[in-house]
Amino acid sequence: MNRNVVGLDIAKQVFHLVTMKDGKAVKKKLKRSELSAFVAQLPVSLIAMEACGGAHHWARMFQTLGHEVVLLNARFVKAFVVGNKNDFNDAEAIFTAACQPNKCTVAIKAIEQQDLAMLHGIRRGRVDERTALVNQLRGHLAERGVVLPRSVNQLRKQLPGILEDGDNDLSALGRRLFAEPYHALKALDEAITALDREITAVCLQNALSRRLIDIPGIGPLTAVLAAADVGDGKGYGSSRDYAASLGVVPRQHSSGDKQVLLGISKRGNRSLRTLLVHGARAVLKYCGDKSDPLSLWLQRWVERRGFNKAAVALANKNARIIWALATGGSDYVPKTA
Repeated sequence: MNRNVVGLDIAKQVFHLVTMKDGKAVKKKLKRSELSAFVAQLPVSLIAMEACGGAHHWARMFQTLGHEVVLLNARFVKAFVVGNKNDFNDAEAIFTAACQPNKCTVAIKAIEQQDLAMLHGIRRGRVDERTALVNQLRGHLAERGVVLPRSVNQLRKQLPGILEDGDNDLSALGRRLFAEPYHALKALDEAITALDREITAVCLQNALSRRLIDIPGIGPLTAVLAAADVGDGKGYGSSRDYAASLGVVPRQHSSGDKQVLLGISKRGNRSLRTLLVHGARAVLKYCGDKSDPLSLWLQRWVERRGFNKAAVALANKNARIIWALATGGSDYVPKTA
């Protein structure tokens, strides 16, 4: 490799850099305020970093300075760590991993992609808050002999009546304590509904996500997150590479002539993988009495391998279609024969 290679271990305030000069390793420790100026005076280089918090920001900045930037999968880098864990050893491992011909890279995200991912992440956080609040309320009610089904809707419906029921064991203080989180629950419901409206509007405004919602099993929520994840698709060599990056392809434990395929790898974007699988389950649920090519294909999958594997197979197919639409710029056209 003739070009200069730089391994950079990034953090919030202190950065560790390793490169080679005249056959010797050169190590540098830099503060955040010093990093941009130091990289600007480097010769055109291949700068490698782990794909972690802040990496996409620095990758975009280094690209504007004329460098080539590659983000490496953290699992891939870990195999090259020599000695104990410290920042310079991590930077050396990144440098060594960047020199490999078959390195596992992560596509650099644009700011627009990060905005879409942030919108989805905020909604997911609100949903998690609501789930935790509902579980807390159900637990406290169970301690007082009131057992509710595991359903947000059931809690919404029954809690007001429980608070007004004078024959149960709730004290005056207890009723006030239950009323406060109930109001918080309603506020979370309103916040999630507002975010759903925002996601739907963004989905229709974004050129890629607007095309993705035509794919069976993909709605606005999945389409927005998929658009944030895949970008223009050029960070992946093929549709299978993108499906593998989402963890919807089998793991292998093969040796010699014996090919052993295991369960899916479950790597990459867990939220998107979950949405793709759940969307596939919704399609499978209603494909039994249909005769279009996709439904017939799914019916054969269910007969041969069962419902769950058929759902993953459709999630894999949809991931490949997402990549194809992102790279080709075309609309989704369902197979008719």
